[in-house]
Amino acid sequence: MIRIVYLHGFASGPQSSKARYFGTLLEGAGARVDVPDLADGDFEHLTITGQLAVIDRVVGSDPASLIGSSLGGYLAALYAARHPLVERVVLLAPAFGFAQRWPERLGPAEVASWRRTGAIEVFHYADNRNRKLGYQLLADGERFEAYPDFTQPALIFHGAHDDAVPVRYSEEFAATHPNATLEVLNDGHDLHSALDYVGPKVLRFLAG
Repeated sequence: MIRIVYLHGFASGPQSSKARYFGTLLEGAGARVDVPDLADGDFEHLTITGQLAVIDRVVGSDPASLIGSSLGGYLAALYAARHPLVERVVLLAPAFGFAQRWPERLGPAEVASWRRTGAIEVFHYADNRNRKLGYQLLADGERFEAYPDFTQPALIFHGAHDDAVPVRYSEEFAATHPNATLEVLNDGHDLHSALDYVGPKVLRFLAG
């Protein structure tokens, strides 16, 4: 039985629409799919290190393939680079350069305020409300490489009109990693309109 771990995006959760879509699709094909809560019930104190620990706990010591969306895609790349038991990787609009992009999105003044006060309010999609997020996410994230150097076969899908994670990040990664195949789609960050196209390709890739 193929074993797959799906990693949701930032400020999302195991019940996200993409998590449900891929869970239904892959389980229907006979795969075992695990979808952990990467925040482990404590979004305010979220870190990259903590999320990698959640993944490690779920993957355990058995081979598995990873599907990651946005921040989950970046985490999948980080984890695969450190764990050769990961067999294949599917990245959906992966958030390469995660820590480095915060100043680009918020601006230096807002990041400085976040550091000074220790927390900011962000919209949490799974909870449909604003939630407090501690600065430790950015401080911890700066310890990790922007482009994890994993070697497992990888399939990457990225929207040409992504305004959250510009497609150039995936293009830069794919240009230096022959193990990765990148498809740029006519879609935005969530890739929702492309799922019926992406789904069968992911099935074939993971079964390979």
